[in-house]
Amino acid sequence: RLKSLGGYNSLDLPYALDLENNCVRYGANKNCVKYASRAFVTEWAKSFLATVRDATNRTPIFYSYPAFLENAMQRDSELAQYPLWLAQYAVDPFPELSAPGVKRIGCYVHSWTNSSCKSEWAIWQYSSCGTASKYGVPGNRLDLNLFRGDPQRFLELADGTWSPGEIEFMPFNETTTIKLDYLTATTHDKDVLASVQVFRPDGSPVVTGEIEFFLLTDGEQIAFKQSALRVANGMWKIEIRGLVAGTYSGEFKFSDVSNTHRKIKVAVDFTITQNPDPVVAPSPEPEVSPKARPGDSCRGQFKS
Repeated sequence: RLKSLGGYNSLDLPYALDLENNCVRYGANKNCVKYASRAFVTEWAKSFLATVRDATNRTPIFYSYPAFLENAMQRDSELAQYPLWLAQYAVDPFPELSAPGVKRIGCYVHSWTNSSCKSEWAIWQYSSCGTASKYGVPGNRLDLNLFRGDPQRFLELADGTWSPGEIEFMPFNETTTIKLDYLTATTHDKDVLASVQVFRPDGSPVVTGEIEFFLLTDGEQIAFKQSALRVANGMWKIEIRGLVAGTYSGEFKFSDVSNTHRKIKVAVDFTITQNPDPVVAPSPEPEVSPKARPGDSCRGQFKS
């Protein structure tokens, strides 16, 4: 393909791989019914980037967005050898401390996340709604981007000689400790409530991962529902509902698909009693959904 286009010369810019979708099969209503595994997406991206680099003798650029990097791909040090073009909109890029890929609680952990929980991006696409005419570009909308670095680094990116600096990335499989703050179990008509915290080796809270409750039974299938809400770094509030009266043993298990923090669990025992006079909540009145209005895809984005 490169040869058919006349090959590569000094005026050509490096290629960029735009990877934002891991769906491999769609249903009749165009919803995704099968996703590629994290391992497959990661290996495919590495293979593509390496092939392009070898064929062009230039370092290609990797474009994506924070949630995809964390949820659809594995962390891999080889990926961090390529410059990251990170898309995140509706964030003012001009204050000194502004940055893409920042969560309100915790952080996005992926191949370009450093030990300070920040993304090592080379280009930040902060808007897809720039006014094209202001930049002499035909059309209405225009993507707006910031480059991170000095003029020399920009030239290295443009001519494909870019290489990463010395960066300390997030650890792999670091040890953790877990603490059960409380567990409250009363009667069968009320939820079991619990709070769990997970810590890193230095005592600071973990920055990613999730908590799930598991019942320990002798093969008996016991139906229940649960929800776990992360309310602060390394802290979850858990609600367990639907258990009948009885004594239970279980475990709260912490896991982390990014493999930053090691798995850990804490055992619990609790008893639920029968409430002889349970309060039956009235059925809620059906809500009438308002008619949907056409969405504004540029809402909250910068347009200058």
